[in-house]
Amino acid sequence: MARIGNEIGFVLHMVKLNLAGIMEYRASFLMQAVGMFINNGIYFVFWLLFFDRFQEIRGYQIEQIYLLFAIVALGWGLAFTLAGNASQVAPLIAQGRLDYYLTLPRPVVLHLLFSRMDAFSMGDLTFGLVAFLLAGHYDPVSIGLFLLCSALAAVIFACFLATAGCLSFFVGNATQWASYMANAMVTFALYPMGLFQGAMRLILYTLIPAGFVGAVPVKVVETHSITLVMGLAGAALASALVLVLVFRLGLRRYESGSAINVNI
Repeated sequence: MARIGNEIGFVLHMVKLNLAGIMEYRASFLMQAVGMFINNGIYFVFWLLFFDRFQEIRGYQIEQIYLLFAIVALGWGLAFTLAGNASQVAPLIAQGRLDYYLTLPRPVVLHLLFSRMDAFSMGDLTFGLVAFLLAGHYDPVSIGLFLLCSALAAVIFACFLATAGCLSFFVGNATQWASYMANAMVTFALYPMGLFQGAMRLILYTLIPAGFVGAVPVKVVETHSITLVMGLAGAALASALVLVLVFRLGLRRYESGSAINVNI
């Protein structure tokens, strides 16, 4: 327990340093965050236009879409505001830049993921909170479940993208592949799962776990189901274990880079 507490303190310290770093350039930080907030809003306009014409789609009304966007946006924002390097694992491996993390006496995966903060993701985080206010779930239990589900979705997002980045251990530079998989996960997560059936639905709960960052959290907030909460927590734990396993297997194939990198 002491070691776990020590590692949590280490992660919090890195987050603090990263936040201090991006706040050195406040104007740039605010422009990026506001730009991402507007980008999310433009994408959401599609659903507003759709529900202005139709009442529902596979059981989803506009309130469920608000909630869906809130959880996905907040989960994504938390994931890459805190663990910004999760989206950079593929190029770091391909360029042989893991050496810095391998030489330090800290868990490599934790240090790698949390050593960078993505300023753009602050816009996603803010958008998620605003969207939740529009969803209309104001009771304390729903608010607590919303925050919990968003945190678990953040774990799944970060672990999934980092695992996709680990493909660079096995196939060379997998940056584009990781980007495609990230886009696929976000895109499918923002659609009602009722639209997908059969093999596609199975894929969206396994290989690309979009259902666990969108549809399942929405159901949790609406039904207050403890069973679904436990299932979502299990999916988050499984995502973390898969990441650690794939990363350790990949390290056996890793070749040190020749570039000299300065880390401050």
